[in-house]
Amino acid sequence: MLSPSTIDRFNGLTSVMLPPVSIVIPCFNEEARIGQTLRFTLDYIAHNAPESELIVVNDGSTDATGAIARETLGSAKIATRLLENFPNRGKGAAVRSGLLAAQRPIGLFSDADLSTPLEETPKLIEPIANGEVDIAFGSRALDRSLIGVHQPWRREQGGRVFNLLVRLATRLPFWDTQCGFKAFRLDACRPILEAARIQGFAFDVELLYLAQRAGLRICEVPVRWNHAEGSKVNFFSDSLQMLREVIGLRLHL
Repeated sequence: MLSPSTIDRFNGLTSVMLPPVSIVIPCFNEEARIGQTLRFTLDYIAHNAPESELIVVNDGSTDATGAIARETLGSAKIATRLLENFPNRGKGAAVRSGLLAAQRPIGLFSDADLSTPLEETPKLIEPIANGEVDIAFGSRALDRSLIGVHQPWRREQGGRVFNLLVRLATRLPFWDTQCGFKAFRLDACRPILEAARIQGFAFDVELLYLAQRAGLRICEVPVRWNHAEGSKVNFFSDSLQMLREVIGLRLHL
């Protein structure tokens, strides 16, 4: 389930009119919270960007995630789609398939736990809509005072070490590549989405790396964030795999 603090934030949503955007939510075995997440997201879109669309990518879930998503989207009053990846292909593959299917000029993906509240959406969408940048992505590192509920200490420190290694391996100048809240000008970013190959959790690094090599304009934006239980990332095995994938970027590109 979503945390009480997340629910409280949504009870006080205010309207900020946004241009049309495709919001992509990848999910894998999220039956405990996907219904609530999608209802919150549909409500936010209806009030703030009614010409937008919501794309849910069920990445080979083995629980009731797909059925719950289908039922929730069925009563929506905005454009929605449910994409099914079978078998499970990884978060990177799910995000890319959703963004490549998007039919609005701007695509934004958000984690299914809504750790970054949807009220932060204008911070990413407006710079793109105004023609200032091609990619805007949320960051927990630029202003840590915006973090409400922190991750467990070991995971948070591990994230800092991972980012340091990313910076050393790729020379990307960013402080938080892994926050699951990123927006793209899709006409400019479609080539990098099509060229990307990493299927797992390091896909964010690959997209930013390809974008920088392509000369796209990228902006890291401080956002509010709250840790939610139920992460699908295994601290040890997934971290090692992510490091291998990041190191491979410099070797193969």
